[in-house]
Amino acid sequence: MRRLQAARGASLNEPTDHTTDPPTSLPARWTARRVPLLAGITLAVLVLDIVSKAIVVETLSDRAPVRLFGGLVRLVHARNTGAAFSIAEGQTLVLSVIALIVVAAIIRTARRLGSTAWAVSLGLILGGALGNLTDRMLRAPGPLRGAVVDWIDLQVWPVFNLADSALVVGVCLAVFLEVRGRRIDGSTHSDGRPRD
Repeated sequence: MRRLQAARGASLNEPTDHTTDPPTSLPARWTARRVPLLAGITLAVLVLDIVSKAIVVETLSDRAPVRLFGGLVRLVHARNTGAAFSIAEGQTLVLSVIALIVVAAIIRTARRLGSTAWAVSLGLILGGALGNLTDRMLRAPGPLRGAVVDWIDLQVWPVFNLADSALVVGVCLAVFLEVRGRRIDGSTHSDGRPRD
């Protein structure tokens, strides 16, 4: 065999079997397993956010804040025309457009999704973005200008809601994965091989 390789000019030290080479693309089954996870997390965050806001509007609109844990946490009914944690107050239209772009980008990225951790991260971000976008689309004063319902008051932080929480956790997880070299397709920056 070695004589035949030498006669053809093939390297004697490199294996001719290339089954150990890093895959150039992920099997469709990898993506198919991660997309339902992303969709499930997105739906769970969206439903919890919508239901919690409906309860808050119904029960806290005309009453004093509810104090929990000896007053460390208060449940209130507040309206926010800004981003998460009351950032960019009054920029509802701009934030609505940004949210639509984020939603479209995540849906497009889902085609390459091969990482469970990234599916969780993007699901949290997408669910949070859709939760607050729903308020901006459906609440007064009108589409793309509606105020977001916030209701969790820690008194040392701007009032927020479950969508805000999901967004922050999802973004922090995405930053952590990026710092660790984990790509959305499940490979690492170092060798391109899938890890989960």
